[in-house]
Amino acid sequence: MGDLGFVSVPSIVVICYLAGMIMKVSPLDSRFIPCMCGLLGGILGVIAFFFIPEIIAEDALTSVAMGIVSGLAATGAHQVGVQLSENKKKEDIPTQNDISSKSN
Repeated sequence: MGDLGFVSVPSIVVICYLAGMIMKVSPLDSRFIPCMCGLLGGILGVIAFFFIPEIIAEDALTSVAMGIVSGLAATGAHQVGVQLSENKKKEDIPTQNDISSKSN
């Protein structure tokens, strides 16, 4: 797997996503969540390298990089959900043009 053809490890993504959700309800400032998810992903990448090397990569540096990418993917997955839910809320709220056209 040295060619980085598969750059995200789903188990690391899920663990980092859950850790991010826990950090969100903690007193920690939310702006640090992506950095913490990336750091946690890197740490999990190294752990996975030593315990299950056939899943992650052939060398430690690539394992760290894949772990960081997986950790940051968790943040990206969360943001996709947030953006989709915000767009749905915006569609439900009538705009001034909608109100004007209905009254005519």
